[in-house]
Amino acid sequence: MRVIIRLFFRFIRLVLTPVMLLAEKLSTPSPMAHSAEQQQQLSQACQQLALYQFAACPFCIKVRKEMARLGLNIQKRDAQHHAEYRQQLLSGGGKVKVPCLQIKDDSGETQWLYESDAIILHLQSLVTASRS
Repeated sequence: MRVIIRLFFRFIRLVLTPVMLLAEKLSTPSPMAHSAEQQQQLSQACQQLALYQFAACPFCIKVRKEMARLGLNIQKRDAQHHAEYRQQLLSGGGKVKVPCLQIKDDSGETQWLYESDAIILHLQSLVTASRS
C-alpha cells in the first residue's frame, strides 16, 4: 500500500510540475525600471546573495516572481537536484528548507534567511535602500 501511495504522489508531481513552471513563466511580471546608478547599486548588492530553491516549490516561485518584478539578478541554486547546494544549505543554514536566501556581508559573515515573506521583505528593502 505504501508503494502505491508513493507512486501516486510521484505521478501527481510529474503532472503538476510542468504546469506550475509554465504558469510561472506566463505570469512573471516585467521588471521595474531603475536608474543606472540604482541598477549598479542593486547589482553589487545581489552579488552577495544566493537563493537556494526547488524549481516547482510554490513558495520559491513566489520569491522568483518578486525577484523578477524588482529587477534583481540573484544567483539561484537548485538544492533539489544538486547535492553540493543541498549540503551547503544544510551545513550553513542548519536545515534543508526552501526558499532560503544566503546573505553575505562585507565582513564575510553569512546569514541564512528562510520563509518566502521574509525574503521578499529583504529584497524590497534592498530596492528601497538603493533609491535613497
